[in-house]
Amino acid sequence: MKRIVIIYALCALIYQTSCKSHAEEKTADIQYIVTNPLQIDTALNKDYVSQIRSVRNIEVRAQSRGFLQKIYVDEGQYVKAGQLLFKIMPQVYEAELMKARAEASAATIELQNAKTLANQNIVSKSEQALAQAKLEQARAETRLAQAHLSFTEIRAPFSGIIDRIPLKQGSLIDEGALLTSLSDNSQVFAYFNVGEPEYLNYRKNLQKNAQQNVDLVLANGDAFGVPGKVETIESEFDSETGNIAFRARFANPDGLLRNGETGKVRMTVPLKNAVVIPQKATYELQDRKYVFVVDNKHMVRARMINVGAELPDLYIVSNGLAPDDKILLEGVQTVKEDQKIEYRYEQPRQVMNGLHLKAE
Repeated sequence: MKRIVIIYALCALIYQTSCKSHAEEKTADIQYIVTNPLQIDTALNKDYVSQIRSVRNIEVRAQSRGFLQKIYVDEGQYVKAGQLLFKIMPQVYEAELMKARAEASAATIELQNAKTLANQNIVSKSEQALAQAKLEQARAETRLAQAHLSFTEIRAPFSGIIDRIPLKQGSLIDEGALLTSLSDNSQVFAYFNVGEPEYLNYRKNLQKNAQQNVDLVLANGDAFGVPGKVETIESEFDSETGNIAFRARFANPDGLLRNGETGKVRMTVPLKNAVVIPQKATYELQDRKYVFVVDNKHMVRARMINVGAELPDLYIVSNGLAPDDKILLEGVQTVKEDQKIEYRYEQPRQVMNGLHLKAE
């Protein structure tokens, strides 16, 4: 019986040794693919949240006090420059104008009488000058009354779209009361904030006296389709955010964009000597990205990298890798730290040939 047990133990040991040897041979037979990071000049599309503002957007307010007699437009209506929008009851101002005109007529008669008497040396020339001044005063009062009367008619200062009308016909309004807003949306501004490093790169790559073309992505993810241009940059950085405000102008031929809308301004940022690797060569651990670097002895070592930007299928590595490092391209989920592997080297250009890459 003891002899039989020994025989079984020997058989089991031989079997385990055989399986282990077979597994090692199988592992040795696996040939992994390694490559180098690709160092190139490329371009990165970066989106910035933006606020859209009409080139001209104003509040339309009453210039005189009275009852809102008539509303000639509706909310959301397109109006032309000079079009009548509102009318405030004009009776008081009409009466003031009539009074001023009557006083001007009386002053004209007094001046004529003073001239006649002055020519006959009945009154002095100073009496004539005083009558002349009185007439000028009456004419000024007339012009002032005409201006007050004109304030009862509120007209559009430029062509645009009427916003909400908070007051209704018959409302008693005070001077300065808000009647509506008017937006000229034929062109719009997009304001967006840029960080200091990106601002410096922008200025470095901007040709002298040139304007930077940008695109606009709407809130639903669609491209606006009409390119814009960066026109101005504010004078100071925000001390709290470290950003500076850019302003781009977009033509709005179809009137799609409205004042107060949001979107994303997309800028193309050129990158010199960027270190690029395929995304599939990385793995993530505790919100950090790693690659496996293969040394001269075919040993795999994990290395943490910092991703500066992301392209389709690619990462731009800001630090952690050098262009001459060999990285594991496939099998990152199967190899282990300090494992010795056999590999086949592929040129980085060949590896990335089927990936999305905009290179210069």
